[in-house]
Amino acid sequence: MVIGIIGGSGIYEVEGLENPQWVSIDSPFGAPSDSLLIGHLNGIKMVFLPRHGRGHAQSPSSINYRANIDILKRAGVTDIVSMSACGSFREEMAPGDFVIIDQFIDRTFAREKSFFGPGCVAHVSVAHPTCTRLGQACFNAAKEQGVNVHMGGTYLAMEGPQFSTLAESKLYREVWGCDVIGMTNMPEAKLAREAEICYASVAMITDYDSWHPDHGEVDVTNIIKTLMGNANNAKELITRLPKLLNKDRPVCTQGCDRALEFAILTQVNARNPKIIAKLDAVAGRVLK
Repeated sequence: MVIGIIGGSGIYEVEGLENPQWVSIDSPFGAPSDSLLIGHLNGIKMVFLPRHGRGHAQSPSSINYRANIDILKRAGVTDIVSMSACGSFREEMAPGDFVIIDQFIDRTFAREKSFFGPGCVAHVSVAHPTCTRLGQACFNAAKEQGVNVHMGGTYLAMEGPQFSTLAESKLYREVWGCDVIGMTNMPEAKLAREAEICYASVAMITDYDSWHPDHGEVDVTNIIKTLMGNANNAKELITRLPKLLNKDRPVCTQGCDRALEFAILTQVNARNPKIIAKLDAVAGRVLK
């Protein structure tokens, strides 16, 4: 068990790690958001990556999601917990609440969404894009610390960086039935599946987007205030995970860690050696 934490807005470090070190790892997919903070917590190795970089230098669209997942895989990460700020489409999912996401609708369009392509074609299933075992651990950790947490929800991933129009917000809420909206979990979740890493998403609600008649458009000042409180709760949640996850990690019953078993379609003699070399970490298990 090696737990990877991807910290969203307001989460740029993890406190309490034993022998923490910032380690730079190169990726053949380009520059990641930042170095990795690596240490141990209650006997389990933990690897932290600030999604936007320290100082919040990367926007949702400029993040190199492929490089981020690639270096986490190279660091030995088996399970990723994604923490991200989100808007809510549900009255009962209020600012300050956490939601354990189990579905996504991907509306992003300006990002590289796969490690695979010409020279090595693969198709993985993301019908169930998050890991139930890992999500349950996050739910239990939030419950333990007294956070109001909801199990299950659909996350609408928008391109950004602007927030939704009122018409978009109503469409996503009333017609598509989404529960929260954010800018960063896609293609992150898809890439984690391609890398055979279990993935759980903790959506930390900061606002009601623009649909709510009593709140109007998104107020950035209020978002930042709520975001900082959420960040403190997220850090506490992270510290509770090691005792809820056995360091002798079981095989994933959903098959997240075997997603590439029958996914690669390109025959061996038709594979591009340069592409295969880039996939040494992500797909090394099945390409050997």
